[in-house]
Amino acid sequence: MLGAIEAGGTKFVCGIGTKEGEVLDRVSFPTTTPEETMGKVIEYFKDKPIEALGVGSFGPIDPVLGSDTYGYITTTPKPYWTNYNIIGTLKSEFNVPMAFDTDVNGAALGESLWGAAQGVDSCIYITVGTGIGVGAMIGGKLVHGLSHPEMGHIYVRRHPDDPFEGTCPYHGDCLEGLAAGPAIGRRAGVPAGELAKDDPAWEMEAYYLAQALMNYILILSPEKIVMGGGVMKQLQLFPLIHTKLKELLNGYVQHPNLSDEKISSYIVPPGLGDNAGICGALALAQSALQGV
Repeated sequence: MLGAIEAGGTKFVCGIGTKEGEVLDRVSFPTTTPEETMGKVIEYFKDKPIEALGVGSFGPIDPVLGSDTYGYITTTPKPYWTNYNIIGTLKSEFNVPMAFDTDVNGAALGESLWGAAQGVDSCIYITVGTGIGVGAMIGGKLVHGLSHPEMGHIYVRRHPDDPFEGTCPYHGDCLEGLAAGPAIGRRAGVPAGELAKDDPAWEMEAYYLAQALMNYILILSPEKIVMGGGVMKQLQLFPLIHTKLKELLNGYVQHPNLSDEKISSYIVPPGLGDNAGICGALALAQSALQGV
């Protein structure tokens, strides 16, 4: 039995599941203060016979073992959570192996084990919702270095018709500041989900996301790109992104997966659907159990 925590900026999802990625039970509750939220997490798991626990968290975080702040949520703009020791809190309650990573790195691992990226050595998982986050698995290993990838905050060229200043509190008009759900809504004056499927806002959104994918392909060369999150439930975005990405690459990267016939099976929605995050945390728990 594995324990999983999808620690989101809006809500926490806790669950238990199997080593095959099957979710057996789950609960969710709003992300409020650490004291209140983690109290509910501890209450949920205290009578569960888990062998390991995986935590996929909103960030930025410190996932580097041996670091003084390993297990912390660090410079997040989320109120009350800055420099919060989430793993330390859990270890004070549960004596089981734990793994800690970003929610998107966890989702990339989960998709590689049980979802849309099965059978490949390298993939990225990008979530486009309240924010934009990207996790990467290269050569069968999740990417870490100084810390973890923050590919949602890269700079992209502005759309010629876009004067919007951006919403990112750190960088203004980075990718997240221009293309996350709140940016779409503030630019349009209505929530993104209320826009018509043929609204010009989606062409602009595809323009920004295709630029990001071009950068990821040129730098990481992933064998599969999985795109999830609330904004990507607007499925009309996928063909727009495919078309704009091919225009941007302009034939420079030659691969069958980028052809008209195959690009729709190269850049895909999550195979795990809305369970991508919680299954990612299960995958992290499995890695903790195996000592990976």
